[in-house]
Amino acid sequence: MTGGGSPYPAIADHGLIGDLQTAALVSTDGNIDWFCCPRFDSPSVFGSLLDARSGGEFRVRPAQRAYTAKQLYHPNTAILITRFMTEEGAGEVVDFMPVCTGREVTRRHRLVRMFRCVRGRMEFDVRLAPRFDYGRAHHRVEAYDSGAVFVCDPTDGFPDGMELTVHSVREATDARPARVTAVDNESGGELHGWIPLVAGEQRGLVLESFAECPPREIHADEFQGLFEDTVRYWRLWLARSQYTGRWRESVERSAITLKLMTYAPSGAVVAAPTGGLPEQVGGERNWDYRYTWIRDASFSVYALLKLGFTEEAAAFIDWLRDRVREQAGGAGPLNTMYRVDGSSELVEETLDHWEGYRGSRPVRIGNGAATQLQMDIYGEALDSIYFADQRGIQLDHKGWTSLGTIVDWLTRHWDQPDEGIWETRGGRQDFTYGRLMSWVALDRAVRLSTERGRPAQLLDWITQRDGIYAQIMDRGWNPDRQAFVQHYGTDVLDSSLLRMSTVGFIAPHDPMWGATLTAMDEELVSDSLVYRYNPSASPDGLRGSEGTFSLCTFFYVDALARADQLDQARLVFEKMLTYANHLGLYSEEVAVTGEQLGNFPQAFTHLGLIDTALTLDEALNRPPQRRL
Repeated sequence: MTGGGSPYPAIADHGLIGDLQTAALVSTDGNIDWFCCPRFDSPSVFGSLLDARSGGEFRVRPAQRAYTAKQLYHPNTAILITRFMTEEGAGEVVDFMPVCTGREVTRRHRLVRMFRCVRGRMEFDVRLAPRFDYGRAHHRVEAYDSGAVFVCDPTDGFPDGMELTVHSVREATDARPARVTAVDNESGGELHGWIPLVAGEQRGLVLESFAECPPREIHADEFQGLFEDTVRYWRLWLARSQYTGRWRESVERSAITLKLMTYAPSGAVVAAPTGGLPEQVGGERNWDYRYTWIRDASFSVYALLKLGFTEEAAAFIDWLRDRVREQAGGAGPLNTMYRVDGSSELVEETLDHWEGYRGSRPVRIGNGAATQLQMDIYGEALDSIYFADQRGIQLDHKGWTSLGTIVDWLTRHWDQPDEGIWETRGGRQDFTYGRLMSWVALDRAVRLSTERGRPAQLLDWITQRDGIYAQIMDRGWNPDRQAFVQHYGTDVLDSSLLRMSTVGFIAPHDPMWGATLTAMDEELVSDSLVYRYNPSASPDGLRGSEGTFSLCTFFYVDALARADQLDQARLVFEKMLTYANHLGLYSEEVAVTGEQLGNFPQAFTHLGLIDTALTLDEALNRPPQRRL
């Protein structure tokens, strides 16, 4: 809930719903304050999360001023229930999006909102105020007896335009009057509604993009069918999970969240369904995450395959193979990120007319880091391809040939400065993590070639791999600091290097690794939470600071577990679980106050949770004598 009179809810005060092509955030006070349509990376329809005045919203809440709100997911689904309790009664708003099954791209998406009274009486206030194209495009509203249509005509800046149809849902015997009126104002049309209910009654609205029919009255039985179909989809999907470990509830909620952030037509996983949410409130570290990073999505292959979701992992490998094939044709580097359809046009611009979340400006769309040189992405990509290969998802001949071209390019270009995993804007450096993952890329390529008998420039690959290893040991290790450091010629630590033992570069009991863990624990770990690096010690070209990075906390747990520090690993993991929001969701970062920061929910964090839970379960299940 909001505090101090702010019109902005806490980032963590949200749940996520979606249909596998786009998604929406619903706050604990019943407001859909973020929704892009028809895709994750499309312009926003509701964006009051980033500008309370002109961003647009779909708010449903009690007319009574004093109420208590609670949220939960319908068990084992992505259907969100927001409950309101007042002195006069209790009511619920049930929110979901019927799933777009299959891999066909569609512009038709439905937001279903059912309002019901479960005790006493409840009066709901409704405000449906879309603001198309990030509030830059004007629209009109056309009212009907059974709903309305919002029409935004195409413009040069918004070539597809948008049409949203509002259908009403009611019981056949419901004669209680509801008041819904269309209002025109300077920002365009909107709907205002007042819906009185008593115990046992329910009404609702269905918001449909590019509908196939005019507004109509939907009987509650039809709504119930949509609800049951959506429940069935999510429960059948989740039943494929093979996880039976200690943290089943957290792992399964993370799995559903990752599925919600998957664009089903291509298999690509977005980094987050949001953009512009700050890493520091009031600061400038505000990025658009509604795209697919090679790095982030590659991590999804491990999590999905380990849980048993082979179909989803194979779909992403296909998406990744296509990016490799495209880039191999030009014999150049891969982009760090792409749109969900695989296109690479991500020009960064700022929305100067939006004030940003709690004044956090600028609000950016697009992402200028797309064309950065980040050498680590080759390691993440090759590691995921190798992991998938070991589990039966193998590359065909064309896929292997394209991959070989990319690996050949890497052998010639790995030894150069890059922008690094954290996409800093302070200039290129010889980042140790970039070298580490270049070593991983070549190592996995060698294994794929030798284990599958595939043709390759094997001698060159092995020579370059071994040269990277020697260079990291010589220049990445700082003898004064007694630790591996962020980049050559510095004593700054970087928690991305917690993965050195995970990827097999160094043995988890090597004294050099033990010393590095100790150094990181002393400098980057704060009450179990882990910072990426110290911006003041290693300027990244941006003002301000940031919170602890949740993925890095999971990296830390993984490193502790592999070093057989199991009691500490489990304690840190259990502490981290307490930072989830009320629904088990995580944003990108956690502030020293425990507040969630950054884009929400973040795929990277949920991937880290799943992978770490599996690693820790395996370590804890080993007989004590085998832990030595």
